Amino acid sequence: MSSFVDLDNKLTPTDRIAELAIDDSDLLKELLNGVGPQSQKSARRENCSQALMYMAETWPEILLPHWDYFIQLCKSSNGSSKYVAVYVLASLTKIDSTGFFKNSLNDYFALLDDESVMVASHAALNTAKIAGNCPALSTEIVRRLLQIDQTHHDPGHLALVKAYIIEALDALYPSSAIQVEIMEFVKAQLQAPSPKTMKLAKAFLKKWQ
Repeated sequence: MSSFVDLDNKLTPTDRIAELAIDDSDLLKELLNGVGPQSQKSARRENCSQALMYMAETWPEILLPHWDYFIQLCKSSNGSSKYVAVYVLASLTKIDSTGFFKNSLNDYFALLDDESVMVASHAALNTAKIAGNCPALSTEIVRRLLQIDQTHHDPGHLALVKAYIIEALDALYPSSAIQVEIMEFVKAQLQAPSPKTMKLAKAFLKKWQ
């Protein structure tokens, strides 16, 4: 690991960590390991997570070769690892010219059924960015979101995930080829057990209906 970076110090600027990792393969390896399934809650894991998400957004070409690693994190049992993977993968689709995401659709959307509501919700939310970067997949992405009732969440958790889906659909709706299906889905959430979901559904309908 680079001797100039203290990953265990919560005050270390994560944008600086990311910048240094561009030309420091050992540091990059430390960052990748720091968000692995074995990682525990700590300043190190948080620094590694934030640095990788910043790097994916700012210098995606550095992390694109590690696509498969982040897909494997999606399959891990560590919710924090999955959370980071969701954000990194969404950012990497910006330069995905070879169909990485298309080949990873099932692995990514399996996260909608994750036992962690946080993971499922943010996987849903980030589909707006992914669809924007991969417009050819937009309709398929929306269809996957609209199948959320096929997951195993209890009603309360399901309603929370749907709130994030509505947020994503708000960005996807204007250019969607299946607006009727989207509208039907959102209308059904007017009776959701979650006040947040109901509020978002009402706002969506007021905006687009």
